[in-house]
Amino acid sequence: MWMCLDSLLNDTPMTDHNDGRVHIELTVTGVVQAVGFRPFVYRRATAHDLVGTVRNTGDAGVKISIAGTVEDVEAFIDDVRERPPPLAVVESIDIETHEPVDDSNDRFQTFEIVSSTQGDGGSGTIPPDTGICDGCLEDVHDLNSRYYKYWATSCVDCGPRYTVIESLPYDRPTTTMESFPLCEGCNKEYTDPGDRRYHAQTIACPACGPSLSLLSDDRTELATGTDAVTAAGYRLNAGEILAIKGIGGTHLACRATDQDAVSDLRERTGRPEKPFALMAKSVEQVEQFARVGQEERPWLTDVRRPIVVLETLGGSALNRDRDWLGDVAPGLHTVGVMLPYAGLHHLLFDQLDEPLVMTSANLPGKPMALSTEVIYEELADVIDAAVVHDREIAARCDDSVVRVVDNSRRFLRRSRGWVPRPLPRQETGPAVLALGAEFDTTVALAREDEVVLSQHLGDVDGPGTEAFLEQAIAHLKELFRTDPAIIACDLHPEFVTSRLATSYASDLPGASGPTNPIQVQHHHAHAAGLLAEHDCDRAVVITIDGTGYGPDGTVWGGEVLDVTRNSFERVGGLEPFRLPGGEAAVRYPARTLASLLNDAERVDELIADQTPLSQTEATTVRKSAEAGVNAPLTSSAGRYLDAISALLEVCTERTYQGEPAIKLESTAASGTPLSLEHELEGNTGHCYRDADKYAGMTVTYALYDDRPVIETSRLVRHIDRLHTSYSTATVAATAQAALAEGLALIAIQAARERAVPWIGVTGGVAHNVAISRRIRDVVEDRNFRFLSPDQIPPGDAGISYGQTVVATAQANARGELPVLNSNRVY
Repeated sequence: MWMCLDSLLNDTPMTDHNDGRVHIELTVTGVVQAVGFRPFVYRRATAHDLVGTVRNTGDAGVKISIAGTVEDVEAFIDDVRERPPPLAVVESIDIETHEPVDDSNDRFQTFEIVSSTQGDGGSGTIPPDTGICDGCLEDVHDLNSRYYKYWATSCVDCGPRYTVIESLPYDRPTTTMESFPLCEGCNKEYTDPGDRRYHAQTIACPACGPSLSLLSDDRTELATGTDAVTAAGYRLNAGEILAIKGIGGTHLACRATDQDAVSDLRERTGRPEKPFALMAKSVEQVEQFARVGQEERPWLTDVRRPIVVLETLGGSALNRDRDWLGDVAPGLHTVGVMLPYAGLHHLLFDQLDEPLVMTSANLPGKPMALSTEVIYEELADVIDAAVVHDREIAARCDDSVVRVVDNSRRFLRRSRGWVPRPLPRQETGPAVLALGAEFDTTVALAREDEVVLSQHLGDVDGPGTEAFLEQAIAHLKELFRTDPAIIACDLHPEFVTSRLATSYASDLPGASGPTNPIQVQHHHAHAAGLLAEHDCDRAVVITIDGTGYGPDGTVWGGEVLDVTRNSFERVGGLEPFRLPGGEAAVRYPARTLASLLNDAERVDELIADQTPLSQTEATTVRKSAEAGVNAPLTSSAGRYLDAISALLEVCTERTYQGEPAIKLESTAASGTPLSLEHELEGNTGHCYRDADKYAGMTVTYALYDDRPVIETSRLVRHIDRLHTSYSTATVAATAQAALAEGLALIAIQAARERAVPWIGVTGGVAHNVAISRRIRDVVEDRNFRFLSPDQIPPGDAGISYGQTVVATAQANARGELPVLNSNRVY
């Protein structure tokens, strides 16, 4: 008989005979494999004089069979429920009662960890990787320790998990550590119940574990072991660029304060402007060049060690003679920083006094390199040397990136340290595989009451990254033993993920002939994910980003939506404008000004100055915009910000995703927005107007397809006039504020008309702190409740989660599995 824990303890007598002894079996689910849970169970069971067994199961759960007195069993269950190991999360405990065991039963003479079993799949959770713990770090620096200066030191409380697990149950033979048999010393600790490495599957030491090598640019082995680390530190100090293979992938590294090294890295990788992440030795070192507030500090030191986006200081205590941060993050007021999270990193910093650039080791269109072969095949012209090891990486996993917005964490990238921890699935239904979008891609697997979001997959429009996408899908399905009944994807017909989704849908059980996945409109996925994250049924959501394919065939991106999980209505946003040349206008945003300014001569001049086009060609671009020829319509907030960036000459060419808008945000950070008036029917008024500062600028609105929209072209012309009287920083801040306030007021009007108490914001532009904060202030000032992303990234990395939400809601609304041969858009 199965029953819940509380029912067992509170409502059912556990025994009536046999001297008060009982025999029960517990099935524990949650994050209970690869976190030292079985050793913990062993120690607590023996402490309470219990006998029996504990084993991992193939569905990532743990099965415990125990016998003892009622009091001891209850105390043991309380320990499991209330005091699990640091990395464990107990989500449920199911209990089955059995007849009390006889003293002669050989299975119940002691308590022991027994061989794992295969399971039918699906109920458990696999832990993410974590940074090295303090105990292991002490071992690495202890001259008398077996682990002295060993780069891969770990225990049950730390180290790689997701990136070494090949299949379940979690035991050494099912990880990439299978190739490294334990030496006598490691085996002694592995079998000692009192040791923190008891049954630690990643245990290894210099005698038996993965080995480290330093290779030259032509792959000649220069040093091994601790000598490799010493030589690598010397080369970094000398200004060389190194590939460093770590836990879930490979970084390209150089000394951050070395202008020549950083410049060489940019030239060799083709990343002329893209901001590089830094790794610093300590929080104290970070404080020499960036602001570490009380909200940011816990994330910097968190055991998961994400990259944290911080504001830079005006003058760095490191190399004050020049602005080295301007080389690392050109044109930005922020920099991404992480602390060392592996023994290898700490050993390197024992020899370094300055931070390192640590950026992903890949070329454009390629995933991050994992093996020595790929490092030298693809990056031989980039690196001067490489630090590599012989432990295989089972799952590529980039660093996570977070930023504190309004005192709360916001993910720019949810990857190492969090993946594959599940997210809530507020509405259960058939298993769903969602393939996300095209850029900053993740995939999601929804099963039972949870959604597993994959690691960062990046842009999947290249052959190498498409293969990575398929590998990630196969890995998730294998680990979680879930075969999807529904496939979901973006509405865009030309996305790689859309094409792949069609292929997967054709292979679903029961499919016959041509089939179609569920296509979810891009911004509906953004908004539905926000609703599900907050367990909200309906809200008016401001969904702002760069690009999303609309059902009308235009490019959306500045939308106010009335949203439920299975439907949406477009109730307002930005007035559409044109993108002359399509993708060419994305690269050179001055082209977009042809659709937004009414001064032909000025437009031609801006286009000719900021693009490779001649004056005559610039005129042709302007005329194509006027005629609507090769100039698709868009309502994108991202493209509006790009256009302002070009107008103010902040950024005239996009060399990485979001660059013009990101640099505009940094320019605006030093400015104070002018007060604005808004002429919106039914909500005429002003936001934060100060009569002494009022610039005479009014944000105007119009009806477009019967929905209120900000008059984008008039707004841009107003901003252009402001620039003749105010600083670039002030005008940039005002342009952002106008967008934020305008969309917030449209959302408020829609929410009032529909009696909806919740207003939210999501999409890639929600990463902009000033815009997100201004929207929140306006919304809360009008007494509406505000929703913002927390558990999922607001950008396209969260799209796959939202797709599972919509697909589940649609399937449940029909009360049956979807008809695969229909073509549905939601």
